[in-house]
Amino acid sequence: MDIKLISCIVIFCLTLLSYILNRIPMWITSMVSLAALYLTGCMDAAAALSGFSNTNTVLMAGMFLVAAGFQRTSFVQRMCDGVIRVSGGSFQKAYAAYIVLAVLLTNLISSPVATFAIICSLLVALCERTGTSRSRVIFPTMVVCVGCFGLLPFASAVQQASQAQGFLDTYGFSQTISATDYFIGKAPMLLVLPLWAIFMGPRVTPQEPAAALSGAGTGKSRERKPLTPFQDKAAIFIFFADIFAMIFAGPLGLETWFVAFAGGLLMVCCGALDHRTALKEIPWDMILLFVGALGLGTALTETGAGTVVGNWLARIVGGTTNNYLLGALFFLVPFIITQFMLNRAVNQIFTPICLLTCQALGANPIGLILLVSAGSLTAFLTPMATPAVAMCMGEGGYDLRSILKSGWAITILLSVVYIFYTMTVYPATVYPAF
Repeated sequence: MDIKLISCIVIFCLTLLSYILNRIPMWITSMVSLAALYLTGCMDAAAALSGFSNTNTVLMAGMFLVAAGFQRTSFVQRMCDGVIRVSGGSFQKAYAAYIVLAVLLTNLISSPVATFAIICSLLVALCERTGTSRSRVIFPTMVVCVGCFGLLPFASAVQQASQAQGFLDTYGFSQTISATDYFIGKAPMLLVLPLWAIFMGPRVTPQEPAAALSGAGTGKSRERKPLTPFQDKAAIFIFFADIFAMIFAGPLGLETWFVAFAGGLLMVCCGALDHRTALKEIPWDMILLFVGALGLGTALTETGAGTVVGNWLARIVGGTTNNYLLGALFFLVPFIITQFMLNRAVNQIFTPICLLTCQALGANPIGLILLVSAGSLTAFLTPMATPAVAMCMGEGGYDLRSILKSGWAITILLSVVYIFYTMTVYPATVYPAF
């Protein structure tokens, strides 16, 4: 086995152990890991530093500023009061309304990170208004934003379907796959995840923060100068313009990272945030944690760890024709690996492996492709999985141990539902040779 691959795996294991023990700040662990990967030759300087210019890093920082500026506006308090009034003063009903809103927005906006930042700013205000610990609800909300992303047959599902069709054509399959298949094959999650987030999530999360809070909404409002009428109206306009631009980013020819970047910059320019407050609102420890996590994921990809695991999986699958066993393998392995590697990279690694396996077995690939997509894109157990987790840890005051403790039950439920439902609706039945 290649020495770089061995070094990468050792560094990965030590990094994960340090995250779990939480004896030193996670951002320091992340930066030490990044330095070790560079020194051992697992990645070059360009790859090591690429996390600082990654679009998700810029998106996360920008959305923190947009959310922080918006949270200072009168609209947030009016909306919070209105939601509480409509819900009859029930936090549970108000929270449920925000979860439903999260499901809708995460299918309209092409980034679950942006959706989470929007919902989180509203939810933090609701928690402060009602005296509820935000640690109870921030993690379940993040799970909904990530897990329900791309389930409805809108832009993100269309994009996934077009990429999958390209793989099918490349490998000579006659089947076609569409955004409707992604909706049908994943539909139960539109009920399972919101219901879990509303009724079970707050019961399994910490009742009080396990780590220091950071990011939007953590400062005390009484310590800030109130916004002028112009600043208030400008911040409200910028926030909703950002949402509109993210929903219609494709037709408008915009990138979501730039929308978030421009929105954050405008919040400072209009005076909703002064330059000192803006710097404080960005949780730099979470940014550095995510940058280091990106570096680790890149190293795992470049050293061939994903390919090694994929080839091993192909050998394990061998000649099995059990429908649900195939489904379990092609959901669980990508799901586990994508907690530590970039989800798009995992999807691109395992989709060809899935198709090669289907060729060997003469199996229908549609259901397995859907499970590879679901497994590789549904990541919420580590800060390496998606920047939404890093944001969640700062906003909700979670450490890695509390994230794992809160997420293990929904992980099992999600896995069981996906495997049995998807492979029942789209079974890997044998079809004629092509």
